[in-house]
Formats: sequence, C-alpha cells, structure tokens
Amino acid sequence: MKQFDIHRYDMLVRVSAFGAAHRDLFPASALGGRMFAALATAVRQLNGRVTSEASGSSAAREGVLSKKAARAALREALETIAKTARALALDTPGLDGKFRLPSRQSDHELATTARMYVAEAAPIAGSFVSHGLPSTFMGDLRARLDAFERAAQEHFAARETRVIARAGIDSAMKGALTALQRLDAIVPNRLRNEPELRAAWTSARRVMRIRTNGDPGAPTLPPPTVPPPPPATRPAAA
Repeated sequence: MKQFDIHRYDMLVRVSAFGAAHRDLFPASALGGRMFAALATAVRQLNGRVTSEASGSSAAREGVLSKKAARAALREALETIAKTARALALDTPGLDGKFRLPSRQSDHELATTARMYVAEAAPIAGSFVSHGLPSTFMGDLRARLDAFERAAQEHFAARETRVIARAGIDSAMKGALTALQRLDAIVPNRLRNEPELRAAWTSARRVMRIRTNGDPGAPTLPPPTVPPPPPATRPAAA
C-alpha cells in the first residue's frame, strides 16, 4: 500500500473501533449503526486485501531475483552451445547460422531460442560432446529452460496477485469512505452534547498529514465535519 493509503487504513480501523465501542449510541437499526456496520465490513475486506497485497509484493520481489538467476543460467548454456556450434560449422555443411543467439532479450525470444536449440542439437549431440561439452548438456539445457519458464510464471502469478489485491483495496476503500462521509455528519450531530466523545471521534477520524512537496495533485481526505457547539444560553435578566 502507498503511505497515504496506510494512514487512511489506520484511520478507518480507529473509526470502526469507535463505532464498536459505542453501539448503544448508534444502534444497528439506525442509519448511523448501518454506516458503522458497512464501514466495519469494508475494514475486514481491507484486512484480507492488504495481507494479500503484501504477500504478492514479497513474492514478486523474490520472483525478480529467481527469474534473473534462471535467465542468466539459461543464456550461459545457449552461449556455450552457440560457440561450440560455430566450431562444428567448419566441417558440417548447413550448420552455420542454425545456432544464433536472439537479438532481442525478451522472455519469449529466449525461451523460443532454447527450444530451437534442443530440437536442432538433438540429432548431432555426439558432435557437441566430441567438442568438449558434457554428455548431459542436452538434459542440462532442458532443465535450465524449465527453471526459467517456471520462474517467469511464478513472477507473473505474484504480480497478478498484487494487482488483484490492489483493485480489492481500492474497492473496499471506496466503500469505507462512502460510509465515512455519512458518519462525518451523523456522529457529530449525535454527539453534540457529548464533548468528550466528540473529542474521541475527532481523534479517531484524524488522518496523519503527508508531505507533498507542494504537489497540488497529492491525495487528500476531507477533514471530519464537526459542527460548532450550540451557543450558550444567557440567564434572563432579573
């Protein structure tokens, strides 16, 4: 989550706790109680989505490292085979040009090249071995290709998990803030004669300010609506 969303999430947790602590003032049958219930549901949804996003982000970071290592290992194997093939081409007609490294570095190009190497090298594997490659070089190439494709798939899955969780966070946050907008009117009105509880509500509702470096487009959340206390009544003149 972005830092601003973390602060908003913390505020929503506090507001939900405030509603749970004062159910007697906001019964379930009243609009205020229904809004607190809707906000509590959204907070529970946020709990799950935040956990899922954190898990996806962690897996994506690990996936970047795993994929990078698998890519390097696969490319090393391809470079070794390509270099050996150039020596074989000296006395093997038609071999020159079959084992070229991809000009582009995309995952698709690298995997496609590896599969082509497997198909082209299989009939002449003995010649590669006679030029110093281990007898297991074909199996090693397949294993590295499998490891690379598996790492790429796991990295994609982790990113997808993070994207889905982010969409869920946005949806739940929207629902929570809609309920909160009504509570910004209901709660202060209900507590107009309860200054201590009004202060507790204001504290729960506060969102920590974030430095924006003067960016006018930085996200903001409207402050709580707190109507002024009723005017003091003066005793009638004697």
